[in-house]
Amino acid sequence: MGDVLSQTQLLLELEPVVEANLNRHLSMAKEWFPHQYVPWSQGRDFDGPLGGEAWSVEHSQVSDVARSALVVNLLTEDNLPSYHHEIASLFGREAAWGEWVHRWTAEEGRHGIAIRDYLLTTRAVDPDQLEELRMQHMSTGYNNAHPDDMLASLAYVSFQELATRVSHRNTGRLTDEPVADQLLARVAADENLHMVFYRNLLKAALEIVPNQAMRAITDVVENFAMPGTDIQGFQRKAVEMAIAGVYDLRQHRDDVVAPVLRYWGVFDLEGLDAEGEAARAELAAFMDDLDKQALRFEEKRDKLKARMAARA
Repeated sequence: MGDVLSQTQLLLELEPVVEANLNRHLSMAKEWFPHQYVPWSQGRDFDGPLGGEAWSVEHSQVSDVARSALVVNLLTEDNLPSYHHEIASLFGREAAWGEWVHRWTAEEGRHGIAIRDYLLTTRAVDPDQLEELRMQHMSTGYNNAHPDDMLASLAYVSFQELATRVSHRNTGRLTDEPVADQLLARVAADENLHMVFYRNLLKAALEIVPNQAMRAITDVVENFAMPGTDIQGFQRKAVEMAIAGVYDLRQHRDDVVAPVLRYWGVFDLEGLDAEGEAARAELAAFMDDLDKQALRFEEKRDKLKARMAARA
């Protein structure tokens, strides 16, 4: 493969880009306060030491599938300590890289705070089950699939932040509850800015080490998995969410992966060597296959919905 840079060399090469995009991010990020998105007046004591009322499903204003989506979204946010450890280990805590790591962590921290306060105050989900799942999920932690590959890590978070934005936004709509919709739209706006930051860094990396970056992008797209996959019962919840239109294969391909690849211009990039071209051809073939998988899923979902409508 052509020019291959070490992780240390890439960190140094990209530092000016990090600084420029950090400044851009700070100029665009809007300050917001989690407590302003929680309807505190709806809150009341739960059972336990305070002798309140035990949670019952009748208390929830949202559907079963919306509850599943809200729980998955919150638990994914809960693993922030592990995410911070991974990116701090990879990017370091010095100069612009370090400033970004801490700023990103601080912004992400608001998401879990706001969503949990909303869910408990409105009794949208079972609080005992939520805490049991949080303990299990955080005890498992999160392991970066690319701990020694900065390019792959940048590619991954470019897609993952956008996927999280889509999931939060669609979950808000699915709740059919105005406050939840407003809160998750606010969280999604943060995720979008985070995606832009990482996306811009990898675009710069493509100009510095195009073949190395192309290989990293292809590997990530082929093996992409959301950070919440270790949540207990995730697969069942993911299927429910896909059927409900929160996040499915079509959205993953058309609304997440394809737009980012277009922004990077991976299929128009010139001057790749043989290995870079091979990685790009592999990526193109995978995207075609992903389209076929999405079509098959859509057909199955349409048949399932038709059967459910007939029974109703």
